Amino acid sequence: MKEVEPLDRATAQEYASWFKVLADATRVQIVSLLARRGRPMSVGEIVDAVQVGQSTVSAHLKQLAEVQFVLAEYAGTASYYRINDECVTCFPSAADVVMGRPAPGGPPPEHA
Repeated sequence: MKEVEPLDRATAQEYASWFKVLADATRVQIVSLLARRGRPMSVGEIVDAVQVGQSTVSAHLKQLAEVQFVLAEYAGTASYYRINDECVTCFPSAADVVMGRPAPGGPPPEHA
């Protein structure tokens, strides 16, 4: 019988950061909104959609950007945020790998 090994530490830490950042309902709403809209959105548009204050949305976007779930684009003084398409592919694979299932489409990615 083959010995089953845990994930290597670096991969486990990266995946943990992804799961941690999604441990907040507002951040899940923001990720869902950006993924479903499929286009960059301004902070104001996100504020209107999730009905949370601007400073709160900005703080959440900062955390999402740190793990590269969202990407910022700048146009003059305005900031627009969009979903990182690689995360749409990588995150479900990460969940599968953590749960001991084979990753869809092959081995887990190194980075999102």
